[in-house]
Amino acid sequence: MEISGWGRYPKIDAEVILPATALACAEALKDPGMLIPRGLGRSYGDSSIAPQVLETNGMQYFQEFDPETGVLACDAGVSLYEILNVFVPQGWFLPVSPGTRFVTLGGAIASDVHGKNHHIDGTFCEHVLSFDIALGNGEIVTASPMQNPDLFHATCGGMGLTGVIVSARIRLKPITSSEILETTIKAPNLDAVLDGFEKYIDSTYSVAWIDCLAKGADLGRSLLMIGEHATDGGLKVASKKPITIPLDAPTQLLNPLSIKAFNALYYGKVLQAEQSRRTSFETYFYPLDQMLHWNRLYGKPGFLQYQFVIPSATGREGMRRILEEITESGQGSFLAVLKAFGKKNENYLSFPVEGYTLALDFKVTPSIFKLLDRLDELVLQYGGRLYLAKDARMTEQTFKASYPRWQEFEAVRSKYHAIGKFASLQSKRLGLA
Repeated sequence: MEISGWGRYPKIDAEVILPATALACAEALKDPGMLIPRGLGRSYGDSSIAPQVLETNGMQYFQEFDPETGVLACDAGVSLYEILNVFVPQGWFLPVSPGTRFVTLGGAIASDVHGKNHHIDGTFCEHVLSFDIALGNGEIVTASPMQNPDLFHATCGGMGLTGVIVSARIRLKPITSSEILETTIKAPNLDAVLDGFEKYIDSTYSVAWIDCLAKGADLGRSLLMIGEHATDGGLKVASKKPITIPLDAPTQLLNPLSIKAFNALYYGKVLQAEQSRRTSFETYFYPLDQMLHWNRLYGKPGFLQYQFVIPSATGREGMRRILEEITESGQGSFLAVLKAFGKKNENYLSFPVEGYTLALDFKVTPSIFKLLDRLDELVLQYGGRLYLAKDARMTEQTFKASYPRWQEFEAVRSKYHAIGKFASLQSKRLGLA
């Protein structure tokens, strides 16, 4: 069958294996041939694509929950959507969440996803107590910060290249309301929004939408959205049915003029310098989940998600230079999201470092690759790197220059029988064994 990442670029015909249990998964790994684990396919590029993939969606059972501590044990194929539906009404929330709920638990660990609270709570894997993983030889072992710690830190953010996560134990966070108190601050330029992140550094959640086509004095104008869990208002999950994008949009739909018009309207909808509202957690955390198949808006060729991080020391200068390069190119991003990161963790290939991260979506066109190559140069110049879960075209040289622990990662893979068994289009492109 034809598969792709969420960006729908690239596509490949693949054989799909769908085990229903951890033992069936381990048994499948004893067969010769290389493969890559895959959950719901929400990594954007080619990190979960290979001629043979092993989908974990058949392993989707809750195993155990401790209401005193919030510790949940479940299969790796359980989605964050399912976890929220079951546990929000009981007063528990995800400790860290990416911008979509349609991610499996195993995928969240393999990508070491981050959210709007990284500056406070770090990445998802910092709340993972342990996981069971099927190795390349079919053996299932447990890994945690104390047990097989090298395997734990290589798997967290390791893009499925160390084995197949079959189950995990995570710690949820208690809440007394499912609603979010949101404050939106209008930032007229890049310095203003970065000042805002610093001013609200103690807020639990922060994220900014940024107009990446604004120039001159308006460069980097943004809407900064601060969030806190409400203390009242009930514990509920929204029952509103999302809309569906039924067909691929015409390739001409998203163009510099339409993006510029949208950005002007979106920025202009906030009439005051600062305004507050109470909203559902779904609206605050997952606005794009309200549109099923929203990736079809970019047309049949698909799109490239480009997410980079620049360390704090060079963050302002680097972010300004990269935004200038984008505005000069005229190839604007329809979706541009800016966040502040806290300190990095000990995982070999985990993406965040303390600084600022910007995620951009670009429609696949012949000219976009040249722009992104130029942005890669700037990201490296300012000491940054790209997020593997979003990447579809980074070079081996860029990867190895920005992820200095890749050789340690390879050594762990060799130790745990992963080399020769687990590989993706991405890992081959990046020069991993």
